[in-house]
Amino acid sequence: MSSETQDLKRTALYQKHLDLGAKMVPFAGYDMPVQYKGLKEEHMAVRNGVGLFDVSHMGEFVVRGKDAEALVAWICSNDISKVIDMQAQYNCMPNEDGGIVDDLIVYRWNATEYYLVVNASNIEKDWNWIVKQKESKGFNCEIENISDQLSLVAVQGPKAPELVQRLTAVNVSEIPFYHYRAGSVAGADDVFISNTGYTGSGGFELYVWNKDVEKVWDALMEQGVELGVTPCGLGARDTLRLEKGYCLYGNDIDDTTSPIEAGLSWITKFSEPFVHMDYHQQLKENGVSRKLIGFEMLERGIPRQHYELVDENGEFIGEVTSGTQSPSLEKAIGMGYVKPEYAKAGSEIYVQIRNKTLKAQVVKMPFLK
Repeated sequence: MSSETQDLKRTALYQKHLDLGAKMVPFAGYDMPVQYKGLKEEHMAVRNGVGLFDVSHMGEFVVRGKDAEALVAWICSNDISKVIDMQAQYNCMPNEDGGIVDDLIVYRWNATEYYLVVNASNIEKDWNWIVKQKESKGFNCEIENISDQLSLVAVQGPKAPELVQRLTAVNVSEIPFYHYRAGSVAGADDVFISNTGYTGSGGFELYVWNKDVEKVWDALMEQGVELGVTPCGLGARDTLRLEKGYCLYGNDIDDTTSPIEAGLSWITKFSEPFVHMDYHQQLKENGVSRKLIGFEMLERGIPRQHYELVDENGEFIGEVTSGTQSPSLEKAIGMGYVKPEYAKAGSEIYVQIRNKTLKAQVVKMPFLK
């Protein structure tokens, strides 16, 4: 066993993945399942039925106290004042240099208690950033990192509501999109049942205490047999989100990208002050020097992160941030940043794949309608 493997963290469901024959890979400091039976089979199970993901590597912070809302509003680009109790909101945390610390989901329990769900690779960075903002602005609240106590199981696909409903007395059909309820699932108490996900096929994310998560996973697998429940790895998670044009931190957004450039104006509201707000407001008003676009390959080849995008004369116009062969569409698709004049749907661009310059076309996202 290599020292790298020894240093990796494991989720509470690690043994379950081994028992199911998962191929494990290092990801964000964790030993995670990348696939079980195969990426395409797992992908299509989510689009047409129901898939289970262990995403317990994600980070969770609790913000409690008198100034909890004020702190969350200051670090987030979206309008926190619009969020009601038991509602979730997609967000990003701007940094002081015009980029993004992380994208996250904010859950409001009440005016003095919020839960922040952040990316696994950014847990330490995000924690330090939030603590810095709290202390520099003097917000009167406490922050707790509960990442290592909590597991997260994503039940995704059109049959996900039926499967989750079999295991809880909470009426999941009454949970609106981006809202959640707390209740018992498969005999596990204090579970957050959240109508959220990263696949674009509907479903729920279950926040479960580590001590209970094996029980919940087993119940989902058992109750889901007749629904064709399929355990899914990170590979399918990536192809599913890309078909829907969802940004991945570290690929499509990072410390150097503005949410305005990334097409995330819809989560960037200027009604309340947030970190470095003026910079993003100016970009929105005056225009950007690059835009995140989606494109489909017109010639055979799969675009990958960091491949160059060029014009018909071979001049550099941008870079691929994500790319894959879409299992649903059976064609190669990608996202990337280009100069604004090439961002219009229908524009022809070219991707440098190895020694070839291959034609592609800019399309309106999501790729899968």
